[in-house]
Amino acid sequence: MKGLFIVFHGFSAHSGISKKIFAQCEALRRNGADIALCHLEIDADGTQRRMAGDAVIRTFGSGFRAKLLKRISYADITDYIRREGVRFLYIRHDLNANPLLVGWLRRVRRLGVRIALEIPTYPYDAEFREAGRKEKIQLQVDRMFRRSLARQVDRIVTFSDDEEIFGQKTVRISNGIDFGTIPLKTEVHAIAREMRLLALANIHPWHGFDRVIEGLKAYYAAPHDRIVKLHIVGDGMPGLIDGYARSIAAYGLGEYVEITGPRSGAALDAEFAWCDMGVASLARHRNGIESLKSLKNREYAARGIPFVYSERDSDFDAMPYVLKAPADDSPLDIAALAGWLDAADRTPEHIRKTIEGSLSWERQMQKVMTEMKTLTP
Repeated sequence: MKGLFIVFHGFSAHSGISKKIFAQCEALRRNGADIALCHLEIDADGTQRRMAGDAVIRTFGSGFRAKLLKRISYADITDYIRREGVRFLYIRHDLNANPLLVGWLRRVRRLGVRIALEIPTYPYDAEFREAGRKEKIQLQVDRMFRRSLARQVDRIVTFSDDEEIFGQKTVRISNGIDFGTIPLKTEVHAIAREMRLLALANIHPWHGFDRVIEGLKAYYAAPHDRIVKLHIVGDGMPGLIDGYARSIAAYGLGEYVEITGPRSGAALDAEFAWCDMGVASLARHRNGIESLKSLKNREYAARGIPFVYSERDSDFDAMPYVLKAPADDSPLDIAALAGWLDAADRTPEHIRKTIEGSLSWERQMQKVMTEMKTLTP
């Protein structure tokens, strides 16, 4: 089946989201789809263009006019759909429900094209609490039109447990792993004297890394039996990261906590090799999410690394290499974490084996393809 995977942005080398989208496209191909990736590219001089695979389907130019056109004009995608005989769209929701997008999808459906809309995080309104004015206006527009948008798609793909979102039926999948691109951790360190934690994310308040910093403050203020170090890896909200840095300095933790910025490739692999335990999301409760199938949980498991998180994740809640933190704002109990890790099975092969049969992207996107084939006339 000929398909088009649409995203309304570009990509970056260190972005987990970019890697996820590439893996999803490849998984769709392995499931028999002839899929092209529709995305944006921006040159160094600011020229913006829309791509379908390697082909330029529209050049928007640069400046304000280009920024506007790429958000309101979709005729080039329609032309591509007609020209290439595309039968289904897989669209990554960018919180961009608006009357123009709704109208465009209505026209596309009249061509007999089936549409799956992926909502990466649901619910998502609370993620805008710390957002700027522009983003909050975007959310208000999205609130006005998202149910209309949902009526113009055939299924909503979700990583939550919801059977229906905005009045539309869902296809429930998990974030997957492209095991061929994820190296297994090769060395398990002794942790009796030093334990190393890795907190990796595109950093937002709901990751709760402040809970680890506060936990380390309490840990070092009391008698302790080993050194515990933390690397915070990634970019994100500058004010938030600056706040972390101020807390680290105020608490005298500079010897133990390092904020490295984003990493990719060999540098990222080195961070995973360095750590003994991963820190995933510790504060999803801050944006009203109780259940989630986080991509970071899956990457830690695929690399063979134990990890801690606080939300519900049905794929991992019962796993012996997972520590569940309370879903509140209390400091992470570092001494308890260290004691738990002392007794845990940290064998990378054992950890990875638990998910190899179920959490590949190929298996997850197969669920989408099966559903779309039942809808295609």
